[in-house]
Amino acid sequence: MKLHANARLSVIGRQLLVDRIERESWKVRDAAQSVGISERTARKWLARYRTEGPDGLIDRPSTPQLVANRTDERTIEAIAALRRLRFSGPEIAEVLDRPLSTVSGILTRIGMGRLGRLGLEPAERYERQVAGELIHIDVKKLGRIHGGAGKRITGLQRNPRRTRKDSEGHNRRIVGWDYVHVAIDDATRLAYAEVLSDEKATTAIGFLRRAIAFFESHGMTVCDLLTDNGSAYRSAVHAIACRTLGIRHLRTRPRRPQTNGKAERFIRTMLAGWAYGAIYATSAERTAALDGWIYRYNHHRRHAAIGRQPPISRLNNLLGTYT
Repeated sequence: MKLHANARLSVIGRQLLVDRIERESWKVRDAAQSVGISERTARKWLARYRTEGPDGLIDRPSTPQLVANRTDERTIEAIAALRRLRFSGPEIAEVLDRPLSTVSGILTRIGMGRLGRLGLEPAERYERQVAGELIHIDVKKLGRIHGGAGKRITGLQRNPRRTRKDSEGHNRRIVGWDYVHVAIDDATRLAYAEVLSDEKATTAIGFLRRAIAFFESHGMTVCDLLTDNGSAYRSAVHAIACRTLGIRHLRTRPRRPQTNGKAERFIRTMLAGWAYGAIYATSAERTAALDGWIYRYNHHRRHAAIGRQPPISRLNNLLGTYT
């Protein structure tokens, strides 16, 4: 039972009040003073008890029994149908000519307040059971740090987009980008990452070789590789490199980054914990901090998707090595 927050008496206290009046023949005023309430409140509980019995001593809901302007069921069904078509709250309010506050309240009440994956096909989750059977590779571009922390930290536009003209007269940015190449094992979530100067095919191949060497140093044999459809991964030289390394190269469907979701989620974690998790004076300082963060991720950070254990523990469990 949910008791009113400001109630002076509990149900037992109300029963005591009624018993003193009904059984012990106390005056209503004296019984009210004995439990610290007004005579009016005492008469209210007494009247309810005489009408409803012990059930009358329970708090009633404060919501009105009848709302004259309550939204009808057909409108609620229409709101739910539009929500399944991924309409936003303001769009539904405009289509049905209803106040946004009414639409938002109804969506919350029927459990459709957050759009999320509502109306989309169910997410297909998968996980390999053998360490090294599948690794995910992806690249994240990060703007280089020029002149100290930027507006994400300071709130000020401190790093102007400085450019220079090349020999052909084209404007080229001076600051440029760092390219963070990441590789993560599907079964164990063991991760490897490097900050490189570009995302060309030759750079991607070099990273792939070093990533495979990293996983092999942990007792894993890489069988399959999953990437997106970037130009580096579609190149003939990358296909030749995969055949030379003896691994099968798989690519996600076009415009379906969620297929490579483990790499995408790792990048989000990496950005929050490493790239934006500290204030760096230079890009070199940020790059130098990556190895330490990767070690912590692999050996100490507990991963919710693998039973709240770090990736290295999951790897040891799968390989049967406890070192």
